[in-house]
Amino acid sequence: MTRDSSASPLIVGGAASSPRTPLPTLPPLALYIHIPWCVRKCPYCDFNSHTASPVLPEQEYVDALLADLDQDLHAVYGRELSSIFFGGGTPSLFSAEALGRLLEGVKQRIPFADDIEITLEANPGTFEQEKFVAYRKLGINRLSIGIQSFQQEKLKALGRIHNGDEAVRAAGMARQAGFDNFNLDLMHGLPDQSLDDALSDLLQAIELKPTHISWYQLTLEPNTVFWNQPPVLPEDDTLWDIQEAGQALLAEHGYAQYEVSAYAQPGRPARHNLNYWSFGDFIGIGAGAHGKLSHPDGRIVRTWKTRLPKDYLNPAKSFQAGEKALTNDEMPFEFLMNALRLTAGVESRLYPERTGLPLESLDEHRREAEQSGLLQVEPSRLAATERGQLFLNDLLQKFLS
Repeated sequence: MTRDSSASPLIVGGAASSPRTPLPTLPPLALYIHIPWCVRKCPYCDFNSHTASPVLPEQEYVDALLADLDQDLHAVYGRELSSIFFGGGTPSLFSAEALGRLLEGVKQRIPFADDIEITLEANPGTFEQEKFVAYRKLGINRLSIGIQSFQQEKLKALGRIHNGDEAVRAAGMARQAGFDNFNLDLMHGLPDQSLDDALSDLLQAIELKPTHISWYQLTLEPNTVFWNQPPVLPEDDTLWDIQEAGQALLAEHGYAQYEVSAYAQPGRPARHNLNYWSFGDFIGIGAGAHGKLSHPDGRIVRTWKTRLPKDYLNPAKSFQAGEKALTNDEMPFEFLMNALRLTAGVESRLYPERTGLPLESLDEHRREAEQSGLLQVEPSRLAATERGQLFLNDLLQKFLS
């Protein structure tokens, strides 16, 4: 799975006691489809991914995905999909035939917007020209390619199955297959990485002319090999130098930063991810997938599906592992932990439109955040200052009780 996709929700308590009103309009609706298998589990990865067997249960999994979707349809009747994102795992392990049957089944159940964005995550080690031509013919119109680095020693340290040449070829194959919109996923702050190493990776990515680059720092997450056996990572001063120089390099080549780790050419932000960050709605299907759906009466419900593929494929077990209706107290943090990731923030009016709570319910904590220099003093927008973007966790803490 790459970072050019959705993270699972964080649900915590917050502060707001104002009554919630019915939502005047429902937000855009997206669909996230989780394919949980990889050729090999990377030592830094904390996503719900599992090493694939020689033969994947494509038929059974597609059947399960459609049955899973059927159980969510009652909550989205009359709405259309603005975007679809295949995440994982490695969705490009699945055949075009399997994904085609899945997309056709989804379209029979929920109408597609005329300009729907359909993204598929892919790893260079699974690229086959014919397969990607077939993906494009299915209507998949955007790729997110998980490169992480072009340098062999860094790829080896990260446990990746591809090499630098394969990464370069993957971008060429994507373009030859008809994809004029694709993301390259890169990490920085890698084991023993220097400033020159990091900028070399970025320059190589820029030369491939993607429309979008996800560029983010390697972090050590619990329940990963790296957490238990941490590698030697660059010092903080080096990490800061990499961040500053990399952002300047991306801007110089026309990639505008619009989110914490997302950079895009004009008009090419990831529509699917923008929907997450602006507190839009999304159905999540597949092993371990998360969803968030708004209801006209003002209820906003988070859902999560059973994680293990064997349980997800077991007819005796439920697809859904749990759900939670967000309370008024949780709403400020839930909304802002997404919206404030955007460098420009969001229009203030979006808060009452998407939560059903009055904007005034934020006033006390908003003033405190503004006075601390973390939130912009701009009535018409909710946006972090430059300092607030650097200390986003501290800013979000202001909206917790």
